Amino acid sequence: MENIGFLILWYFTAYLIVTAIGILHTIFNITVLHMKSMKESEGMGEGYEKTKPWHMLYNIIVFPVFAWIYFKGLSSVTWEAAAFTSFVWGTITIIFDVFGWVIIKHPWSLTFKQFYVEYQPWITLIYITIYLSPFIAFGIMNLSF
Repeated sequence: MENIGFLILWYFTAYLIVTAIGILHTIFNITVLHMKSMKESEGMGEGYEKTKPWHMLYNIIVFPVFAWIYFKGLSSVTWEAAAFTSFVWGTITIIFDVFGWVIIKHPWSLTFKQFYVEYQPWITLIYITIYLSPFIAFGIMNLSF
Protein backbone atom coordinates (compact mmCIF):
# COMPACT_ATOMS: atom_id res chain seq x y z
CA MET A 1 0.00 0.00 0.00
CA GLU A 2 1.34 3.42 -0.90
CA ASN A 3 1.98 6.19 1.62
CA ILE A 4 1.87 3.99 4.75
CA GLY A 5 3.58 6.81 6.67
CA PHE A 6 0.73 9.18 5.86
CA LEU A 7 -1.81 6.47 6.68
CA ILE A 8 -0.35 6.33 10.20
CA LEU A 9 0.18 10.10 10.47
CA TRP A 10 -3.44 10.94 9.62
CA TYR A 11 -4.70 8.16 11.90
CA PHE A 12 -2.80 9.46 14.93
CA THR A 13 -3.77 13.04 14.11
CA ALA A 14 -7.45 12.03 14.13
CA TYR A 15 -7.00 9.93 17.27
CA LEU A 16 -5.31 12.77 19.16
CA ILE A 17 -7.96 15.29 18.07
CA VAL A 18 -10.81 13.00 19.17
CA THR A 19 -9.07 12.32 22.49
CA ALA A 20 -8.46 16.04 23.06
CA ILE A 21 -12.11 16.84 22.30
CA GLY A 22 -13.25 14.20 24.79
CA ILE A 23 -10.91 15.48 27.50
CA LEU A 24 -11.89 19.11 26.87
CA HIS A 25 -15.57 18.13 26.94
CA THR A 26 -15.05 16.45 30.32
CA ILE A 27 -13.16 19.47 31.68
CA PHE A 28 -15.92 21.77 30.41
CA ASN A 29 -18.57 19.67 32.17
CA ILE A 30 -16.66 19.78 35.45
CA THR A 31 -15.51 23.41 35.45
CA VAL A 32 -18.33 25.23 33.63
CA LEU A 33 -21.34 23.01 34.25
CA HIS A 34 -20.14 22.06 37.76
CA MET A 35 -20.55 18.31 37.30
CA LYS A 36 -18.74 15.98 39.68
CA SER A 37 -15.21 14.85 38.87
CA MET A 38 -13.57 11.45 39.43
CA LYS A 39 -12.57 12.56 42.91
CA GLU A 40 -16.12 13.59 43.84
CA SER A 41 -18.10 10.63 42.52
CA GLU A 42 -17.83 6.96 41.61
CA GLY A 43 -16.14 5.67 38.48
CA MET A 44 -14.83 8.31 36.11
CA GLY A 45 -17.13 10.96 37.51
CA GLU A 46 -20.30 12.61 36.30
CA GLY A 47 -18.40 15.07 34.07
CA TYR A 48 -16.94 12.19 32.07
CA GLU A 49 -20.02 9.95 32.16
CA LYS A 50 -22.11 12.67 30.51
CA THR A 51 -19.68 12.81 27.56
CA LYS A 52 -20.00 9.11 26.65
CA PRO A 53 -22.92 9.46 24.21
CA TRP A 54 -20.93 12.12 22.35
CA HIS A 55 -17.79 9.99 21.82
CA MET A 56 -19.13 8.26 18.72
CA LEU A 57 -20.11 11.65 17.26
CA TYR A 58 -16.56 13.00 17.69
CA ASN A 59 -15.26 9.95 15.82
CA ILE A 60 -17.84 9.98 13.00
CA ILE A 61 -16.96 13.60 12.27
CA VAL A 62 -13.17 13.54 12.69
CA PHE A 63 -12.05 10.17 11.29
CA PRO A 64 -13.74 10.42 7.87
CA VAL A 65 -12.19 13.88 7.40
CA PHE A 66 -8.71 12.46 7.97
CA ALA A 67 -9.45 9.43 5.80
CA TRP A 68 -10.44 11.88 3.06
CA ILE A 69 -7.19 13.84 3.59
CA TYR A 70 -5.22 10.60 3.38
CA PHE A 71 -7.06 9.46 0.25
CA LYS A 72 -6.42 12.83 -1.46
CA GLY A 73 -2.71 12.00 -1.29
CA LEU A 74 -3.08 8.66 -3.08
CA SER A 75 -2.63 8.32 -6.83
CA SER A 76 -5.97 6.49 -6.95
CA VAL A 77 -8.61 5.80 -4.35
CA THR A 78 -9.96 2.29 -4.57
CA TRP A 79 -12.28 0.16 -2.50
CA GLU A 80 -9.21 -1.90 -1.58
CA ALA A 81 -7.45 1.22 -0.24
CA ALA A 82 -10.52 1.99 1.89
CA ALA A 83 -10.62 -1.60 3.17
CA PHE A 84 -6.91 -1.56 4.01
CA THR A 85 -7.20 1.80 5.77
CA SER A 86 -10.23 0.54 7.68
CA PHE A 87 -8.39 -2.58 8.82
CA VAL A 88 -5.27 -0.67 9.88
CA TRP A 89 -7.06 2.19 11.64
CA GLY A 90 -9.57 0.01 13.48
CA THR A 91 -6.97 -2.53 14.57
CA ILE A 92 -4.48 0.11 15.71
CA THR A 93 -7.25 1.74 17.75
CA ILE A 94 -8.12 -1.46 19.57
CA ILE A 95 -4.46 -2.20 20.36
CA PHE A 96 -3.62 1.40 21.25
CA ASP A 97 -6.68 1.72 23.51
CA VAL A 98 -5.85 -1.33 25.60
CA PHE A 99 -2.38 0.08 26.30
CA GLY A 100 -3.28 3.78 26.48
CA TRP A 101 -6.45 3.51 28.57
CA VAL A 102 -6.07 0.26 30.53
CA ILE A 103 -2.55 -1.20 30.84
CA ILE A 104 -0.53 2.03 31.23
CA LYS A 105 -1.66 3.60 34.48
CA HIS A 106 -2.39 7.34 34.59
CA PRO A 107 -5.03 9.52 36.32
CA TRP A 108 -7.66 8.74 33.66
CA SER A 109 -6.82 5.07 33.11
CA LEU A 110 -9.60 2.52 33.45
CA THR A 111 -9.81 -1.11 34.47
CA PHE A 112 -10.62 -3.76 31.85
CA LYS A 113 -14.14 -3.93 33.27
CA GLN A 114 -14.64 -0.16 33.14
CA PHE A 115 -13.36 0.08 29.57
CA TYR A 116 -14.80 -3.04 27.95
CA VAL A 117 -17.97 -3.66 30.00
CA GLU A 118 -19.11 -0.42 31.63
CA TYR A 119 -18.21 1.66 28.56
CA GLN A 120 -20.72 -0.31 26.44
CA PRO A 121 -22.26 0.29 24.00
CA TRP A 122 -20.08 3.35 23.38
CA ILE A 123 -16.70 1.65 22.90
CA THR A 124 -18.17 -0.84 20.43
CA LEU A 125 -19.89 1.97 18.51
CA ILE A 126 -16.63 3.95 18.45
CA TYR A 127 -14.73 0.97 17.02
CA ILE A 128 -17.42 0.41 14.38
CA THR A 129 -17.27 4.11 13.50
CA ILE A 130 -13.50 4.05 13.08
CA TYR A 131 -13.66 0.92 10.93
CA LEU A 132 -16.39 2.55 8.79
CA SER A 133 -14.72 5.98 8.47
CA PRO A 134 -12.53 5.16 5.45
CA PHE A 135 -15.58 3.75 3.65
CA ILE A 136 -17.54 6.90 4.46
CA ALA A 137 -14.74 9.06 3.01
CA PHE A 138 -14.45 6.73 -0.01
CA GLY A 139 -18.20 6.94 -0.60
CA ILE A 140 -18.22 10.72 -0.37
CA MET A 141 -15.28 10.98 -2.75
CA ASN A 142 -17.06 8.77 -5.29
CA LEU A 143 -20.51 10.36 -5.19
CA SER A 144 -21.80 11.27 -8.60
CA PHE A 145 -24.39 13.98 -8.90
